[in-house]
Amino acid sequence: MRLRALLDTDALGLRLLGGEDELDRTVRGVMTTDLRDPSRYLSGGELVLTGLAWRRDATDSEPFVRILASAGVTALAAGEAELGPIPEDLVAACARHRLPLFAVNESVAFATITEHVVRQVSGERAGDLAAVVDRHRRMMTSGPAGGGPDVVLDLLGSDLDLRAWVLSPAGRLIAGSPGAEPGLPSAVCAALAGEHLAAVRTGRRGPYRVAVGGTTYSLFPIRSSGRGTGTAGAPGSRDVRETVLSDWLLAVEADAGDWPAERLDLLEGVTQLISVERDRRDAARTVRRRLAQEVLELVQSGAAPGEIAARLRVAAPVLLPGLGAAPHWQVVVARVEWDGGEIEGGPVAQALLEEILVDPLSSGPEPSDRIAVAHTGDEAIALVPLPAVSSEHDGSEAGLHADTLLAAVRDPLAAGLDDDGRLTLGVSASVHSAEGLRGALEEARHARRVAAARAGRVCAAGHQELASHVLLLPFVPDDVRRAFTARLLDPLRDYDRRHRAELIPTLEAFLDCDGSWTRCAARLHLHVNTLRYRVGRIEQLTSRDLSRLEDKLDFFLALRMS
Repeated sequence: MRLRALLDTDALGLRLLGGEDELDRTVRGVMTTDLRDPSRYLSGGELVLTGLAWRRDATDSEPFVRILASAGVTALAAGEAELGPIPEDLVAACARHRLPLFAVNESVAFATITEHVVRQVSGERAGDLAAVVDRHRRMMTSGPAGGGPDVVLDLLGSDLDLRAWVLSPAGRLIAGSPGAEPGLPSAVCAALAGEHLAAVRTGRRGPYRVAVGGTTYSLFPIRSSGRGTGTAGAPGSRDVRETVLSDWLLAVEADAGDWPAERLDLLEGVTQLISVERDRRDAARTVRRRLAQEVLELVQSGAAPGEIAARLRVAAPVLLPGLGAAPHWQVVVARVEWDGGEIEGGPVAQALLEEILVDPLSSGPEPSDRIAVAHTGDEAIALVPLPAVSSEHDGSEAGLHADTLLAAVRDPLAAGLDDDGRLTLGVSASVHSAEGLRGALEEARHARRVAAARAGRVCAAGHQELASHVLLLPFVPDDVRRAFTARLLDPLRDYDRRHRAELIPTLEAFLDCDGSWTRCAARLHLHVNTLRYRVGRIEQLTSRDLSRLEDKLDFFLALRMS
């Protein structure tokens, strides 16, 4: 029962002295005490009744209230029968510890309050158990036959007064109960998704209880038997890595640690119903996946642009219903790799792309219905249609950007990948016709290889980054890099160690100043003649000529690779 219900019961003679913002706390029991330290008799959630016999002076209130707050007591009710009005020091101590405080009228016996609380709490528990079967029946008949997760979340809010949300593994808000509006902040969604994925990877049993931003949540996995059965066959024998990056989760704003088994069973039923809805929507994606596979095969086989364009004209109305305009297209390539290589990463990457290639500010699953993703091996390839841009734009800045995708998913997905998995993403520029799709695919694949050369569990790169030759350096074999840099720079390093000549810093500054003698000398605070001497020594030791573009470029690359 709620504290607010006690205050609204006139027969209990309770008067609120502090804690107006805490009246939605739940009372799970009642205890009467006049001990100075009753902590060994407290389990949390109690309404504590006291006649204040423990109080000798004003200094006693603070330690007493601190003990109650640390034990998780819901509220304190102090009687006025013995000492009259409640002391101000007790009121102040309760305010400091955010512990609601009631005064009990001298005409009301503690036994009356105790009997009322016990009767109400016992009745609510009995009602909870009696209603379980009915709620299961209502949920099964009300949803989710096309109604979406919102139907069952609405029942959680109306019947159990629970605020709940369905989240994707990347932290996208898919659905929320009406009482949970306007929804969770995106940072909280990402944090909850990360906590969920970390708990799954460590093998903990759900629900997972976590605290984010001072609020306690219970996270229930939404698992599906219809997807990703893999080579193991039965869902129970699947490797967790096959589905950890694609399964949804149910976040409930409550601590499920003290729930009875019947209520936990009810929430398990909710997750099963939402899972059915997830499977239904996965089945609806079959057409889009097939279209993506057909287009991809045409592009990779070198089919004529006219043939690809015809297939795109068929695909566009399916992927962009109602727009009626031939879109621009982007290609996104994702690769999920697990240590050992025994888990095929393609299906995981496919399901993941279908979740993350959605505007991070949008909610609900519908926007993902406009994305077609195919997979082969460990790689997934997404065809992302973009609405045709107006004439004053060329479309080069429209659509998805690698850094935006990375920022939205990096933290939660890194928790799911743990220390044995890796996700890399590559994003192409938008293209305006079928002729450009082959180049866009190669561009996205090359961008993904650039991302793979970087450190981190989740990395992405976009087409904008492919213009710099510096990004090609990670693809040079290590032994070639070492030999190249040693041949050019080791003589200079040896000379610097023996003579403290600073030839390496001089070379870096000279190249940064584009070979300008005056600017380089000013930057190094040297006379131009001294600079010329140092550059001459560099050329002598390396048998190179810094007036030649080729030699300048070799030095530049050697410094970048060193």
